[in-house]
Amino acid sequence: MILFMRADARELFFPKALLNSFAKSTGLMVNYGKSMMVPVNVDEAKLEILSRTLGCAKGSLPFTYLGLPLSLTRPTVADYWPLVSRCERRLVSVPNYLSEAVRLQLTNAVFSALPTFAMSTYLLPKTVIKQIDKFRKHCLWRGSDANNKKPPKAAWPLVCVPKECGGLGVLDLHTHNQSLLLKNLHKFFNRLDIPWVSLVWASRYSNDRLPNATRKGSFWWRDIQKLIPVFKAMAVATISSGSSTFFGLTIGLASLSVLICLSFSCLLKINSSQCSVSINLQSPMFSFIYLSLKRPISSSLICQLSCRM
Repeated sequence: MILFMRADARELFFPKALLNSFAKSTGLMVNYGKSMMVPVNVDEAKLEILSRTLGCAKGSLPFTYLGLPLSLTRPTVADYWPLVSRCERRLVSVPNYLSEAVRLQLTNAVFSALPTFAMSTYLLPKTVIKQIDKFRKHCLWRGSDANNKKPPKAAWPLVCVPKECGGLGVLDLHTHNQSLLLKNLHKFFNRLDIPWVSLVWASRYSNDRLPNATRKGSFWWRDIQKLIPVFKAMAVATISSGSSTFFGLTIGLASLSVLICLSFSCLLKINSSQCSVSINLQSPMFSFIYLSLKRPISSSLICQLSCRM
């Protein structure tokens, strides 16, 4: 469990009192000796006072939590080395007498599954994925013998093709990594009741404008924003009541008014007090039109809008 709080000695008494109450009611004692306090922009003298107040050890960034490297900056390749080492240790335990069909199952069930938790959180560096793929290739074609120089029977891109398309169905880790991270964009755009979603909207997009080509925020959020074009290509927007829906189209400037009247003639039924239209120029030849509906609209108008999008 991770607790975030300000570097104030008085604030430490409240969580410590709650933890002691929890220990008394459940009988599960908190081991402060195995806990540590990690400072962020706190000087060493103040950290010493705070750690003694709570009775725990002092830590520093980066550190590992649930097998993931946590830091204020992007994790380096060396920070992912424990994950790579786990894959290497599993390779040693693969018997050499197994058939290729069984080794294929091991590759998918074990070696492809080991980095899944990390890929659900971070966009892994290409060097890390390449090293894990090296162990997966070795398991599939050569077994655990590190000195075996047996050549592969098929190119790795072909191995990662689905079985119904003629491949072996081994997961492409790069594509799998992106697919696992896309769920975060689903949570963000739907404004699910999750602390990090509320924090990002409040700190970065308080004016209700969606992310654009300029990426901002932490390294984690910038990596997620790289996947926005992929997410938009497969996502479908639902207009619903129109209370928080933006929809737009890319058209030429010369036929701007004509296309609006022909494609969205139903919008003429909405007066200026119910909507606002803003034009954001993306290039000299094209523009993007956003319509922000300020009031709920009728169900019949929702149907008309949905048919035209």
